[in-house]
Order: sequence, then C-alpha cells, then structure tokens
Amino acid sequence: MYLPENALRCIQLLKEAGYPCYAVGGCVRDALLGLQPHDYDLCTAAHPDEIKRIFAAFPQFHAGEKHGTISIVFPPHEIYEITTFRTEGGYQDGRHPDWVEFVDKLEEDLARRDFTVNAMAYAPDTGVVDPFGGQADLQSNILRAVGDPRLRFSEDALRILRGVRFSVTYGLTPEAETAAAMTELAPLMDKLARERVFSELTRFFTLASAELILEMEPVLTQVIPELGPCVGFDQK
Repeated sequence: MYLPENALRCIQLLKEAGYPCYAVGGCVRDALLGLQPHDYDLCTAAHPDEIKRIFAAFPQFHAGEKHGTISIVFPPHEIYEITTFRTEGGYQDGRHPDWVEFVDKLEEDLARRDFTVNAMAYAPDTGVVDPFGGQADLQSNILRAVGDPRLRFSEDALRILRGVRFSVTYGLTPEAETAAAMTELAPLMDKLARERVFSELTRFFTLASAELILEMEPVLTQVIPELGPCVGFDQK
C-alpha cells in the first residue's frame, strides 16, 4: 500500500519514539480497492501529550485532543490527524461517546469502528491488519457491521446513512443482519443534526440511481418522508 511521504514520516517518528502507528480506516479500504485515498488518518499507542512532544517541531491543532486526536501540519498545508488507540462507551446523545478510554492495542481501537471494510489498518512493517475480515468482505462485495450491528447503529445512527452511501459508492450489499438493523433502527435518525444528514444525502444522491433509491427506501424515507408516497405509485 502506498503512503505519502509525510504519512510515512509520522509513522517513522512515532516508531523511533517507541510507539506503533498505522494508517487506518477509509484510506486502507480505498487502497485495497485500487482507488486513490482522499486523506490518510493515523492511529497510534502514543497518548496526546506524547504525540505533541514527538512533533513539537511542527505546527499543531489540538481541537480534537479530548478524543485523542492531534493534527500535525506539514508545510505548506498538509495536515495529518494522529489519534490515540481508544475505546468508547455510551452514546446518550446519539452522536458523541459518553466517555473515551485510551488503550494500548490496535485491535481494541478497530473493534469500535462501524463496518468491517473500515476496520483495517496498515503499517509498512506489518502490512494490513484486518481482525474482522474486511478484506474478504470487500472481495465479496459485502457490507457488514463490526460486531453487533444494532449496537453500532444505536451508538450513532448516522452510521445507517453511511452504510447506504458505502453500498452505493463501493457496490456493497449489506449482509442480512446488518440490513435488518439498518431498517429497524432507522427511526433513530430523527435525532440526528440536520447538517449531518444533509452531508450524507448529498454524497449519496450524486451517485444513486432511481433503482438504488427504491432499494434503500426503508431507510431513506425515514429522513425524506416525502419519498414514501412515491414508492409503488401507479403513474399510469
């Protein structure tokens, strides 16, 4: 897997300081599909204070520090987000975890992610780390939640719309349990901020055909109820 020079630099600096670091999530998925990733998120065993120390010579943003993320700026304007391995607990607002706990193991971090195809990591010295079968699901064109899909979607209902978008973007079919949970828990999307829903829908509708929209009708009509009367309407 190709990594840009500055991503490799981040991994190397953390490794020299004694901390493993991996590219994670969407960039690994896209690279395995032969697509060019739009950005490269990194994760590490180093805690935020240690990340700040290791990259003290670089400009930094600390807005995400509470959740373990430090953004490192490489001139002129290349930014890499480096996040500490973490687990999360409780999503009472349906969006943000009630608590975040930093952990030492990559596998614990990957276990909190939404879908198997997004729960993979890569480092040059280890290759792809794939504890949940994301590569096999990509090859089989399957969209599968990590662990219990009802728990994943209850934590953050936006993952349901993300699942719809991933299905369209990458030609993935939700497996039975994941599909059932997406439909069953679609009403939870009523609590989502409208701007989050709008962002997902605009990315979805630029790719979706009418046939795909109808296939996803049980989910989409939850956020666009006006579509409901159109389904099955006899236009004569």
